[in-house]
Parts: sequence; C-alpha cells; structure tokens
Amino acid sequence: MREEPTWRIPFGVIGLFIALIVYGLIIAHFAPTTISTWPGWVQTIVYLLLGVVWLLPLKRFLIWMETGRWSAPPSEDR
Repeated sequence: MREEPTWRIPFGVIGLFIALIVYGLIIAHFAPTTISTWPGWVQTIVYLLLGVVWLLPLKRFLIWMETGRWSAPPSEDR
C-alpha cells in the first residue's frame, strides 16, 4: 500500500481531464456531420456507444495512477 503521495495521481487526473475534453471536441466536431442524416434511433445508439467507449482504457489508466504499472499487480492470496 502506498505510504507517500505520488506525482502520478495529479498528473493522471489532469491528463484524463484533457483527454476527455479532446475526445469530446473530436466527437462534437465529426459525429454530427457524419451521422446527421441517419435515423434518430441509430444516432442515439451511436452517441451512447461514443459516450461509453472512453471507459474502456480507464481501468488500466487508474491502475497506472495507483501502482505505476499498466496491469494489476498479482493477487497476494495465491
């Protein structure tokens, strides 16, 4: 368990915030022009998927912020 503060946590929070802003701006710029002629129900599905897809790398990123590694540490109960 971590005893002292680490630079990864504030750096990770700021990096995540910047990455989400960039991702949102890209989606806001390209998605409407690309899918504006599609049926409303398809647009809804696309926006839901785009709203959730950013969560996929989040687990590994949070592990890195806490441990400094990109994968979970081995379990100690083995």
